[in-house]
Amino acid sequence: MRQPSPAAPLSPSVGRRTVLAAGAGAVAALGASAASAQAATGRPGARPVSLTVTARPGAEAERLRLAQALRGSEFQPTGLYVPPGTPLSLTVRPHHGLLPTLWIGAWDYYGEITEPRAYPLTRGANTVTDPHGGPVYLTLTGHGERADVLVRSGAVPMPVFTLGRTTEAEYRHRLDTLTASPWVELHGPNTIMTLTREGALLYRDEDHGALLRLVETIIDSHARISGLDGSKPVHRRKAGPYHFTEVSKVPTGVGAYATHGYNGFPRAYLDRATTVEGLRTRGWGLYHELGHLHQQMAYKPGGLTEVTVNIYSLAAQRTLGEPSNLLTVDPVTGLTAFQTARAKFGTDGLTYEKSFGAYEKLVPLRQLELAFGDGFWPRLHKLVREENPQSDYTQDAKRYRALATYSSRIAGYDLTDFFVHTWAFPIDATGRAELAALNLPQPPVDPSTLTD
Repeated sequence: MRQPSPAAPLSPSVGRRTVLAAGAGAVAALGASAASAQAATGRPGARPVSLTVTARPGAEAERLRLAQALRGSEFQPTGLYVPPGTPLSLTVRPHHGLLPTLWIGAWDYYGEITEPRAYPLTRGANTVTDPHGGPVYLTLTGHGERADVLVRSGAVPMPVFTLGRTTEAEYRHRLDTLTASPWVELHGPNTIMTLTREGALLYRDEDHGALLRLVETIIDSHARISGLDGSKPVHRRKAGPYHFTEVSKVPTGVGAYATHGYNGFPRAYLDRATTVEGLRTRGWGLYHELGHLHQQMAYKPGGLTEVTVNIYSLAAQRTLGEPSNLLTVDPVTGLTAFQTARAKFGTDGLTYEKSFGAYEKLVPLRQLELAFGDGFWPRLHKLVREENPQSDYTQDAKRYRALATYSSRIAGYDLTDFFVHTWAFPIDATGRAELAALNLPQPPVDPSTLTD
């Protein structure tokens, strides 16, 4: 839920993350065979591993295209692990002039070693020695160009489960035999899940195919509510998968977090992130953290960072057929968030940011869907991507204005009363004038009266 504070740039191509609060399958995805993927290249006499990496748009370019606040992952997993201080020998052959970057390590913002290390590769022979070791990834920034990477020695295979390729028996055998790697990965078309061996063993008997299909369904739900339907190039989904990583620690009171590039989950959350039943029925935290990687900047003032993110969480619940958190009955009041919020309307000193609780703040965003249809948020996301208005973290008033004006434009109605008078959003005089200038009619139904 919480997002760590910003950090300075790192990646050679897109800049270092700024934080806000396989074996066979993975390598085959890069162009190698299943057999070579499981070769233990760190053993004497082991076969080299041949990879082909295909260029994708960089994470920062994708963030800008999607008008989002956070960069997604640009890693392409190899299914390999390199031990600390072990020379990793590679040969690189670019097909179109572009050279890949090698990354070693795991993400862990609050840990002792916080991020993977980047090693730009050169044509021909390369030897990289990383002091900490970790999972091995590649990035190649471009548009479909390719490069071959031959891992000659120094790496060992990780146990990897790949959706559609790995059986449960094969995965368990890998867990039992590929013990040189302290990391394990689960791979789907849009998913990288990086776990410690200890974390993976806790739920080794899960149906990992069902788990990854469920994660993919959740990712799809976020894409649909975001209007990522491919109808125009700007509305393509982001390049590459989403990265979910087990992390060593989180601050007190934080269950999980979102950053540029990945979602971090401590071991205590794995019962919800890596079990089918847990993720389906108690996975709000994962839906929420993944939502942070879809939030658009234009209408996300600081006071809405933990609110608009739950547009995506609710979409996941609906997709999975689970009851809405907005309909959870408070054991003290016996009321839902819709009911407790409505009781506050018109009270003295009402302000959106200070008068309403976390779920109450989400209610008006759901009411816009109830009033104007399931396509409301997809259409709004698409319009924001097409116009891509710019704002920064100091311009909260501008982003509150954008929420009200974009919502009115998508609805086709003047929502001044809804935002300014009923819900007491901090829409300033400029924003009220912008709403009036749209010259829209009043809505036939007051959205604030609607409930699930």
